[in-house]
Amino acid sequence: MKKSKNIKDKPTGELHMLENKGKVIIFSAPSGSGKSTIVNYLLKQNLGLEFSISATTRLPRGCEKNGIEYYFLSVEDFKEKIENNEFIEYEEVYSECYYGTLRNELDRISTKGNVVIFDVDVLGGINLKKHFGESALSIFIAPPSIESLRKRLVNRCTDSKEMIEKRVGKAEYEMTFASQFDKIIVNDNLEKAKSEAVKTIKEFLNLN
Repeated sequence: MKKSKNIKDKPTGELHMLENKGKVIIFSAPSGSGKSTIVNYLLKQNLGLEFSISATTRLPRGCEKNGIEYYFLSVEDFKEKIENNEFIEYEEVYSECYYGTLRNELDRISTKGNVVIFDVDVLGGINLKKHFGESALSIFIAPPSIESLRKRLVNRCTDSKEMIEKRVGKAEYEMTFASQFDKIIVNDNLEKAKSEAVKTIKEFLNLN
């Protein structure tokens, strides 16, 4: 007689996939806080995570490629997708500069059994947390100070002085939302911040 399989018969990897089905991890931070560096590190740690590629109307920076870092859309295409309800969340960050999370991107990752990890704007992170509720772990990466953030943005050499000041002003505003996230990690030491992020995610996904 064939033995029927139940949850206890499943390998540990499959068990974790079942337990974590529908769970998502959200990272948000003011621009220049080191969020993307931490997210890229986490993706290499064998935690079963897969990056959700956001859509944006801004132009690519440096070596960024469409479908890798972002889906780069025209303002017209982005607005058309809004009309068609193709976004889980979206935001006009600056005038005619949109960012958003596509519904089909979530489906693409979930069907593979991976846990979605979002790297999004602060207000986008809050909206995603509201959407997913207890199925989401939201993490806010905070800079040690606004002045240190300004220095990082200057050293990055990707923005004009005017844009840097605009980002700094926006960062001061975004810091007021930090308490709405499940976890705040202050990135005053990158290695320490990485370790804290790994520990927090392992606890959430029961990987310890």
